[in-house]
Amino acid sequence: MLKLSSSRSPLARIPTRPRPNSIPPRIIVVSSSSSKVNPLKTEAVVSSGLADRLRLGSLTEDGLSYKEKFIVRCYEVGINKTATVETIANLLQEVGCNHAQSVGYSTGGFSTTPTMRKLRLIWVTARMHIEIYKYPAWSDVVEIESWGQGEGKIGTRRDWILRDYATGQVIGRATSKWVMMNQDTRRLQKVDVDVRDEYLVHCPRELRLAFPEENNSSLKKISKLEDPSQYSKLGLVPRRADLDMNQHVNNVTYIGWVLESMPQEIIDTHELQTITLDYRRECQHDDVVDSLTSPEPSEDAEAVFNHNGTNGSANVSANDHGCRNFLHLLRLSGNGLEINRGRTEWRKKPTR
Repeated sequence: MLKLSSSRSPLARIPTRPRPNSIPPRIIVVSSSSSKVNPLKTEAVVSSGLADRLRLGSLTEDGLSYKEKFIVRCYEVGINKTATVETIANLLQEVGCNHAQSVGYSTGGFSTTPTMRKLRLIWVTARMHIEIYKYPAWSDVVEIESWGQGEGKIGTRRDWILRDYATGQVIGRATSKWVMMNQDTRRLQKVDVDVRDEYLVHCPRELRLAFPEENNSSLKKISKLEDPSQYSKLGLVPRRADLDMNQHVNNVTYIGWVLESMPQEIIDTHELQTITLDYRRECQHDDVVDSLTSPEPSEDAEAVFNHNGTNGSANVSANDHGCRNFLHLLRLSGNGLEINRGRTEWRKKPTR
């Protein structure tokens, strides 16, 4: 439990504000024909109300987006003493789910609406794009704003903006696309009209994008990495902790698998700036996965590659600023079926 009494608590740096947009505690109405209330249901309602009060998040004034603050904990930072990209991705997922709960969606699944639960439908990630301009450090406070929107007839999208709460500086942006899957058949399904009506009422009326720039990298198509790859990590096995409420490997786990095959020379000298993942197949608890990585060829680098070869180095896709770009592929070890393809951009580590 978080203790707010100590003046040294990181929470003490965050001013408390009234939350007029918070959802009021749910009230169970007992009919005259009922003699008592289901204790399990009562406990769930009380627990939900307590979480709403303790959570540092609420709907924005127009009710069409959601903001929440997080303190970076010591177990969420990596070797650079800053939050890992997996931490960032988990926080994005948390904000999206809390946004859905704040407008009354189910707590028993990832943002499932009443019609989705009736039809046994779930959301699954189709594409994730994250850009991090500055990694938060341990005890930094990050504020994340998120909103959802329609995405054609087969899916929806969710965008995020990350800010340093102390300065208001934008330190990251992200966007994602989600499609609907039948929980029993595990087949994709078009978004039902009733489902669309349920969630669009909570979305901005006009298109709002975290990446409004034309030709931004979130729109870039990911080329398939062809064999043989330059780097690989074979035989990755999902842990039980990698499975989520949808009974498959959670989308954040794929990020860690992609990074497992990155060359150590890049990990030592660079930090991840951008990651884009296209999710093409579910991964189950008994699957075995291979992670493949190669430098992404560029026009200039292609000429160098054809003339001199790479000689095993990771410099093919370098630019004048010392950035490196890579292509990634996750596939099933047994039959080679593609699970995920990705693209990453890396920048030189800042001097500290």
